[in-house]
Amino acid sequence: MTTNAQQFQEVHDESELATSIRNSHGTENIVQTTLQTDQRVIARVTDGIYRQPRSALRELISNSYDADATRVVIKTDAPRFERISIEDDGHGMAPEVLAHLLLHIGGSAKRNVAGPALGVTSGSDPMLSPNGRRLIGKIGIGLFSVSQLTHTFQIITKVKNDNYRTIATVALRQYADDNAETDVDGEKRFESGKVNIWREKATDIDSHGTTIVLTSIRPQARDTLRSRDIWSAIEQSESLANKEEIQTIEPPRFHIGCVDEKGEILKKTAGDVWALPWEKGDAPDVAFRKLVDGVWGEIERSTPNPQLERIFDYYLRMVWQLSLAVPLPYVDGHLFDVDLDGWSEAFALSNQPKGAAQTIDLSKPGPLRDKIGLTDPVGIGQFDVYFDDLKLFRPIKFKGLPVTNNALKIPLVFVGKCREEFSKLPRELSGGPLAFEAYLFWTPKVAPTEHQGSLIRIHGSSGTLFDPTFMRYQVSELTRLRQITCEIFVSEGLDSALNIDRESFNSAHPHSVYITRWLHGALRQLASTQKRLANEAREQSRDESAGAARTEIQKVASEVWMQEADDPGSNPPTIELKNDESKSSSIGETYVFSRSAVMPERKNSRTSKSKAHDDVLEEKLKAIAQVLASFGLLDAVTKRRQEKLLKAIYEILDAPGE
Repeated sequence: MTTNAQQFQEVHDESELATSIRNSHGTENIVQTTLQTDQRVIARVTDGIYRQPRSALRELISNSYDADATRVVIKTDAPRFERISIEDDGHGMAPEVLAHLLLHIGGSAKRNVAGPALGVTSGSDPMLSPNGRRLIGKIGIGLFSVSQLTHTFQIITKVKNDNYRTIATVALRQYADDNAETDVDGEKRFESGKVNIWREKATDIDSHGTTIVLTSIRPQARDTLRSRDIWSAIEQSESLANKEEIQTIEPPRFHIGCVDEKGEILKKTAGDVWALPWEKGDAPDVAFRKLVDGVWGEIERSTPNPQLERIFDYYLRMVWQLSLAVPLPYVDGHLFDVDLDGWSEAFALSNQPKGAAQTIDLSKPGPLRDKIGLTDPVGIGQFDVYFDDLKLFRPIKFKGLPVTNNALKIPLVFVGKCREEFSKLPRELSGGPLAFEAYLFWTPKVAPTEHQGSLIRIHGSSGTLFDPTFMRYQVSELTRLRQITCEIFVSEGLDSALNIDRESFNSAHPHSVYITRWLHGALRQLASTQKRLANEAREQSRDESAGAARTEIQKVASEVWMQEADDPGSNPPTIELKNDESKSSSIGETYVFSRSAVMPERKNSRTSKSKAHDDVLEEKLKAIAQVLASFGLLDAVTKRRQEKLLKAIYEILDAPGE
C-alpha cells in the first residue's frame, strides 16, 4: 500500500534511470519505469515461451552462472509452492546494469560491446564472464522466464563495496499488439510491465549477489509443481462409491507429499506425508546420491526399465532435469576422469565417413582425457547448486552398474573429438567453426530410461533432455539405442543454432547438420564394434554350454528377442512369479510378478497331469511376457497393469477349447 510519504518518479531513459536508482535511498523515493523490449518476438516472453516451470528455474541458474556465482541456493515451501527464492553470490547488478536490463529485454549486454562497459562480461572478450567463464545466456530474456511461474517478482541485488543494495519489484503484463510504441528511430517497442525500484542502506559492504523472490505463483504452475494431475486422479478414484468402478492408480514411489486445492497438506498413509529416498537429516550431497541410488534401486526391485515419470512426482523430476541441464560435476565423477582399466573397454571414434573405431590401450593407468587429449569441462570453476534439501550433481552413473544377462558383462566407452572450420562457407552462413568432444557409453542397462539417447551441452549447459532418437537416426536398432547414453560437449559453435527457448535446435543450421552426421557415424561405429564383441562372447558362451537343452517355447521367445534386439550378445529377460515380495534371485534383467495376481490358485485337487498342464501354461506365459518385452510393450504400462495383462493372457491360455 502506498503511503502519503512515498513519491514515485517515472523514468524511461537508461542513463537517467541508472542515476535515479543510485539517488533513491529507501522506499520514500521510489523510481518507476516501464519494461521495454526490443523486438515483437521477445515481447512474447511474458506469454510463456518456456513450457515448464523447470525451464524458468534453469534460466535463473544460468544467469547466476554467467554472473560468476560459486553458489546458488533455491528454496521452496514444497509441497505448497506459494513462494520460491533463488539466491546467488555472483557479482550482482549495479544500477547501470539493472537499468539496461529493464529497458532492453531481448537486447542483452552479453556478447556485445555493451557488456565490458557495464562490467557484465570480460574486458577482453564479450563472450566470457568477468572471471572468464564461457557465457550461457545469449539474448537477455532469461530473467523474465519467470513469467512461466508468476507475473510478480522481486529482485534484490548488490555489488561488492557498494554501501547500498538495490531492490526492484516487477509486475509483468501479457503481450498484446496494442501496447507498442514507436521510438525516435521509427522502431516499435513493446511495454512488458511495470517496475518499482529503490535502494536501501547495506551493512554488509563486502557482500555481493542477487536474489530473485517469486510470490503469487500462477495457479497452473502451482498445480504442475504440486503434481495435481496425479493426486487428483488418485483422490477421484478413491472417492468413488462403487468400488467396482475404481481404477487402480499408483502414486509415484518417491514424492514430497501432496496438498489439496486450498494448500492443506494431505496425509496419504500413516506416518510421514512424504516418501523420499533420503532422510531429512542427511547432508545435501548424501541426499542427492541417495536420490540417484533410488532410481537404480528400482532394478533390484524388479523394474527392469525404471522411468522417472513413474518413480518421481513432478518436483523430483524437475530437480533431476535441472541437474542434467546446468554446469555441474557428475555424481560419481566425469567419465573423462575415470581410469577404465578392469571394468570397461574403450574405443576412439573416427571422424571419417566410413571410418572405424580404434581400441584405446588401457593398460597404462590414467584417465581417458590423458590418453587421447580431452579437455571438457573448460573454465567452469566452482559452481554449487542447492535445491531445498539437495546439493545437485549430474545424475549419470558409469561404474557399479547392475549385472545383466547380456553376454557382454562390461560397458563399452566410445570417445571422440572433432573440429570443423566450414572453410567453404561464408561465416554468416556457417556460423563459424564448430568444436566438440563426445562419449557414447554402451551398457546393457540404462537407468532411468530417460537417459537413453543423446544430450548436447554448449559450454557445459543444456536446455534439452536426452534425445532418444539420437537426432533422428533412421537405422532400425531400437534395442541397441536403448543401451546407449551419449553426451556431446560443444566448446565452440552451435549456440547460433539454438532456438529462442534454448530447448531445441534449428535442424537446418550447418552446425546441426554436421553434428547430426557425426553422431550417426559414431553410432554406426559403435554398433559394428559391439556386434563383433557380442558375437565373440556368444560363441564362447555357446561352447561352454553346449548340450544344454531348450524347450521349443523358450526357443520361440529367444528368437523373437534376438530379432528385435539385433544383439547376438543378449538374452531375453527373466520372468519370475513369486509368492512373496522378496527380491529376485536371478542375475540380470528380471521382471518379478506376484503369482497370485497372475495365476489364481486352483481350488480343486491337483493331479500330476493337471500339475504338468499348469507347468506348461506357466512356461508359455513367461515366454509371452518375454515377447512383449522384446517389442517394448511390457514397459508401456505400470507394474500393476502388467500383472493384469498377464492374468488375462493366462486365462485365455487356460480357457477350455471347443
